[in-house]
Amino acid sequence: MPLFVDTSPPGQCIFCRLVAGDIPSARVAEDALTLAFMDLGQVTPGHVLVASKRHAATLFDLTPEEAGAVMQMAQRVAQAIGRAFDPPGVMLLQANGTVAGQTVGHFHIHVVPRHEGDGIDFTWPRQEPGPAVLDDYAGRLRAAWDSGA
Repeated sequence: MPLFVDTSPPGQCIFCRLVAGDIPSARVAEDALTLAFMDLGQVTPGHVLVASKRHAATLFDLTPEEAGAVMQMAQRVAQAIGRAFDPPGVMLLQANGTVAGQTVGHFHIHVVPRHEGDGIDFTWPRQEPGPAVLDDYAGRLRAAWDSGA
């Protein structure tokens, strides 16, 4: 069960409603393409979401300009978090699709201050398939890159 359930009426995106000012949010910063606001479910103090202002469900739906603007805002938010909360680390988390853990269908990046012993268990199920498999994966990606350019 997700920690956050989008309670927007059918056909209405909660982040679009936040951008429009239809529902309250603790805004941190905004520019022409992005909005940064406090996550209601603070993983650690200072946890901020940076969202595209235009509705784009996932990374794949953003324009290159929007993608750049969101990352630039995330960097500025991380710098402000560093000054305000003095964490020894900051984590950026971005999920696309429910299988990846996306709970709100509007592109956003979590900017999360990290502290030793903060309770966040973020471990990868690391696999080392070997050089031949990695070369195959890289070749498949290069082919997809070339066909999508």
